[in-house]
Amino acid sequence: MIIDKIDNANIYKNLGERINQAFNYIQKTDLINISSGKYEIEGNNIFALISEYKTKPESEGKLEAHRKYIDVQYVIKGEEMMGYIPIDGLEILEQYKDENDIIFFKGEKLFTKVEEGMFAIFFPADAHMPGINTGNHQKLDSYVKKLVIKVRIN
Repeated sequence: MIIDKIDNANIYKNLGERINQAFNYIQKTDLINISSGKYEIEGNNIFALISEYKTKPESEGKLEAHRKYIDVQYVIKGEEMMGYIPIDGLEILEQYKDENDIIFFKGEKLFTKVEEGMFAIFFPADAHMPGINTGNHQKLDSYVKKLVIKVRIN
């Protein structure tokens, strides 16, 4: 897992060409005005998902992981907590679904606040729980606009 500001994206250029394409998309796209939906960057190898939602309490979240794709999650507007823990030793909550490339886990996790202009990269060994409210009483269930770029591993 990596969490940082998009201003520091050049530090991670050695992670591979597809990750670089994801960062280029983030930096060159008018994300404030883009509509929710799916956008192809490189077919099924790299694609973007724009969503808008209200954050939720931790009790409504699920730890998830993926086998085929790396997630590059970028907060366009708002803020949320993202939970993280390595998948090793976690209890499986729901078996892997190949058609959605997702598996759900149960377990303890650490949370980090991700604000506008920040990104998180989750690799297949990283269970993550995005979309959780910050706990700030003025910002419970706050609005978030987020970009998730799915980067195929091979």
